[in-house]
Amino acid sequence: MSFTIRRVRADEWQRVRDLRLDAVRDPAAPIAFLHSYDKESAHEDAFWQARAEGAAAGDAVAQFIAETDDEWIGTLTVIRWAAGSTDHQGRTVTTPRGDVVGVFVRPANRGDGLIDALFAAAADWVLALGDSRLTLDVHANNARAQAAYRRVGFAETGESFTGSIGPEIVMERTLDANDRVLK
Repeated sequence: MSFTIRRVRADEWQRVRDLRLDAVRDPAAPIAFLHSYDKESAHEDAFWQARAEGAAAGDAVAQFIAETDDEWIGTLTVIRWAAGSTDHQGRTVTTPRGDVVGVFVRPANRGDGLIDALFAAAADWVLALGDSRLTLDVHANNARAQAAYRRVGFAETGESFTGSIGPEIVMERTLDANDRVLK
């Protein structure tokens, strides 16, 4: 399968919204996403416009999408945290990192290599900005996601916590220059 990985554009807010709503309707959503379809679908257009704008440019947040034939088939978002900041779970960040959230691949496209390509784009972006770590939180019962993350180089840190969706574990991938896709 041929696909392209790229960063979203600010004017694509409706597509950002539609893909997110599809993601939170997925059968695995209750153990994969912090917010429900009801909560996400209640947002006004201005929320989605701001979300797309923030993820399209700058060095704080980046949302990458996988597309084929003008159809969005997967996504991943990276939030950069500086040392001393507080992350989205209320934890103090001790070293700079890119935190991966909102990973979703349409069911028909799972196993097509999208996860590898999306994480390569995330690693490239984080490294280009001078950071060397990607982290993510994954539900303790989401074995499918954990296996996918291990396959792309993540390992459990030993840290766990109970979040809004239940027990979660923290996984991390240390990056180096060899992880750069675009040199």
